[in-house]
Amino acid sequence: MIVDERIVTFINSMETENSKILEAIESEALSTYVPIIRKEMQSFLKVLLTIQKPMRILEVGTAVGFSALLMSEYAPAGCEITTIENYEKRIPIARNNFKRAGKESQITLLEGDAMEVLPTLDEPYDFIFMDAAKGQYIHYMPEVMRLLKTGGTLVSDNVMQDGSIIESRFAVERRDRTIHSRMREYLYELKHHEELLTSIIPLGDGVAVSVKLDKKDTKVGE
Repeated sequence: MIVDERIVTFINSMETENSKILEAIESEALSTYVPIIRKEMQSFLKVLLTIQKPMRILEVGTAVGFSALLMSEYAPAGCEITTIENYEKRIPIARNNFKRAGKESQITLLEGDAMEVLPTLDEPYDFIFMDAAKGQYIHYMPEVMRLLKTGGTLVSDNVMQDGSIIESRFAVERRDRTIHSRMREYLYELKHHEELLTSIIPLGDGVAVSVKLDKKDTKVGE
């Protein structure tokens, strides 16, 4: 928990319900310990999509399809969503959930390792949602930058690692040190990349929101 638990509880207490299909899929996911985006992140995505109105969305990390379906409900009519998943056991569940929601024609699920799938994509995306293996974000970044259109938005979820990101590398469990160092590297790159303007927000488990600038633009402060 990176923010006061009481504040999160208070904020979530005012949430309205999602659509029936989203409520059902969320309940099923939680009962089988499948991680999905937190309530406060759901609200944030809804608002951001309503503001941005993207017509082409790329998601890295489908899981059981919850976030892709949520985005499909708050993006404009006609929006196309492509989502990538590598975990074989979750792929059929996600496909079935897309079918249950009647969104199988709007959402395209690509199977495989994102490191192999991303280079096969060539059309620019207005909005990219990163919610896959956290230690791989930094490796996905070159292809994500290639695929994100100028003026497009990149949203990276779970960047605070339950608060451990602020700790020294040596204060982190040995098994988590690689992810810890890679996420720090990723956040540094988001904040210092000449083509990105990024805000890191302590919401949920931390979210970074980046906008791709025109190459001729100069960031404030440079």
